[in-house]
Parts: sequence; structure tokens; C-alpha cells
Amino acid sequence: RGLRNPDGTGVMAGLTNICSVEGYYIDDGERVPKNGVLKYRGININDIIEACEKEDRFGFEEVAYLLIFGSLPTKEQVNLFRDILGICRFLPDTYIEDVLMKNASMDIMNKLARCILISYSFDENPDDVSIENVLRQSIQLIARLPIIAANAYSVKKHIYEDDSLLIHRPKAGLATAQNFMRILGQDVSFDEKEARLLDLCLVLHAEHGGGNNSAFTVRVLSSTSTDTYSTISAAIGSLKGPKHGGANAKTLAQMTEIKSNIKNWSDEEEILSYLEKILRKEAGDGSGLIYGIGHAIYTLSDPRAVILKEYAKTLAEATGNMDEFNLYTLIEKKAPEAFKNVKGITSPMPANVDFYSGFVYQMLNIPEELHTPLFAMARIVGWCAHRIEEVMTGGKIIRPAYKSVIKRSEYTHLSDR
Repeated sequence: RGLRNPDGTGVMAGLTNICSVEGYYIDDGERVPKNGVLKYRGININDIIEACEKEDRFGFEEVAYLLIFGSLPTKEQVNLFRDILGICRFLPDTYIEDVLMKNASMDIMNKLARCILISYSFDENPDDVSIENVLRQSIQLIARLPIIAANAYSVKKHIYEDDSLLIHRPKAGLATAQNFMRILGQDVSFDEKEARLLDLCLVLHAEHGGGNNSAFTVRVLSSTSTDTYSTISAAIGSLKGPKHGGANAKTLAQMTEIKSNIKNWSDEEEILSYLEKILRKEAGDGSGLIYGIGHAIYTLSDPRAVILKEYAKTLAEATGNMDEFNLYTLIEKKAPEAFKNVKGITSPMPANVDFYSGFVYQMLNIPEELHTPLFAMARIVGWCAHRIEEVMTGGKIIRPAYKSVIKRSEYTHLSDR
């Protein structure tokens, strides 16, 4: 089940040149834990983050170019790519009125999926699966999804919470993170440092290998030769799930409950006891899950969580949220012990990227309804890269087998039932 081998590793389903996710190595047939490594087109994510920080620049557009085209861009190439994205951010005529403002949704992910599907109708050549056309569609969607998400939230607030309706248009020359923060703000102003931290989050979320559920969804749909809009819409539906991208919202909700039920946020025993209650389904949402803890591949550490934790601490110090940050770190520390006590699991249980991302977004004053859409805004880059690779190299429809275990049964006539 879950396309997993008995040892927990994923069943090999394909090959990719886009991204590698390393969380263990095999020694004499045994899986041995190691610190996690994430590489985009062979380049360590830590090196990308370090370079952007050192040179004090936004990195998401560079990463998008790297993942889509396969190599790091020159200065001229990345500037041209930013200009193209800037042009593509402007939505088609009547799109805001006919698509965004009509049929509002309480769930922004649901609205994003519908907006992407409807975008098919605004494309003069939607079904062409040539690489040139898929590339055009991909760049347009990467550019437009942040604009759609921010304005979909404004419409949601207007329809369901009776707020004033503020629709802001993108501004040329700004990075993706800057435009998103600008459109989200009531007066189109934003804090430059906050935009840079959001850019970091987008870089970390941009891609995570072909085996994650939403990327595999893209591969499956692309193998049928269906259109780009159907494919990306399906990926958004996958990412919405609380066992995938929706885990950041679940983590934040669980943390709200933990904060209200633990009297002493620095008492490790009280924290451990409550985590054990969650695992026994005596607390939490009844799922028995500690959201944001553990990963399918990473064993000792999730490199994205390690990076995000450092920035979360800096932001917590600046915003007066250190007590809450320290609570996060204690939960991260005590969770493996809780798993051992309740479920007998002795393997490492590291925090994953969802554990700290919601906390960071919260400190950036980004509404909770947009936390998972932010994940989609970044991951659409990886989805488009996988779609292009599948169209170029796949060739066959993906069709795994399910063994039927149904018992033979005879037909009973309606009068005898």
C-alpha cells in the first residue's frame, strides 16, 4: 500500500534529472539514516540559499529557471526570465471579474484548482502538448498563480466576511514574493525583509522529487497526453490533502490546541505527556498524528526544516515570539520519545518543512487560509518541470496494477433480493 517497499522505501516508478531527495543510504541491504540533502538539478539547496543571502537578492526566479531549463541562468538570462514572468503576471481581460469574483470559495486551494481549470478557456491553443507550448503555459501559470491566490483571498474575505473588496494588479519589476506581499496588503505596501523571507520559503518549497504525491500526480496525468491545465489542477487537489501540503495548516491548528492545553510551555514532561495523548488519539483531531513530525524519506533531518528553523528563530526574536519558538523546539525534541513510548518506534522522527513553515507565515502576518496556497505557488515550478520531463521522455501511460481479491459471487435476480 502507498507504493512502499516493506522497509519503508518507495517503489521505484521512474527516473528524473530534476531533483534528488536524500535521507538515507543502503548498506548490505539495510536502510541507514543520514542527514537529509536536497538538490535542485544536482545543486545543494543550502548553496543556493547561502548565495542568495550573501548577495542580498531574491532567488525564486533563479530557482524556477534552474528547474525548468536544467541549468543556472546567466545574469542576462535571469533578468530576461524575470521580465517575461512580469509580463505574464497580468491576467487576461475579464478574468478577474468572470473567474476570480464569481463563485467564491471558502477554501483558497479549491478556488486555485478551479481557476487553473478555467484558464483552459482563455488559451487559444490549450491542448497542444508540444514542448514549446507546454513551456509557454508553464511560465504563464508560474507567473499567475501568486496573483490568483492573493486576489482569491481578497474575494473570499469580501464575500464571506463582508470586507471591502480590494483587487490589486501586479507591478512590473518586482520579484514573485514582492508582488504577492504587495497585492495582499491593503495599501500595496510591504516590508522588504518580510518579502525576502517569503522568497526563501518559496525557494525551499519549489521542488521535492518525482515521488511526492502531487509531482507523481503530474506525471500520471501528463502520461495520458492531457492538457496542462487539467494536470496542474489535479496537482493542486493532491497538495491540498492534510497528509501532503495541507500539513502546514494542520500543524498550526495542532499547535494552537497544544498551546491552550499545556500550562507550562517549558515543562518537557508536560509536553511529552500531551504528545503521547495525541498519538493515542486522546487529544488533537483524533488522527493520532503529530503534524510536521516525520518524513517518508528524510530520517535524521529535513534540510528545509533545518534552514527554516534558523530563520524562524531570527524572526521570533524580532517579533517577540521566542516563547512560542522554544515550545516548537521542545516539541521537536520530545516527539521521537513520544513515538517510542506509544508506538514502539525507535527510528529518528525529525521535524519536516511543514513544522516551521506555518509558524513563519504566521509571524509574517500571512492569513492561515493562504499557507497551503503559498506551498502551491512555489511547487508549481516543480510540477511544470516534471510535466515537461514526462512529456519529453515518458512515452507510455502510467498504469500500475491492482490485484483483485474479490470473492466470486453469483448474480441474484431483483425479485429474489
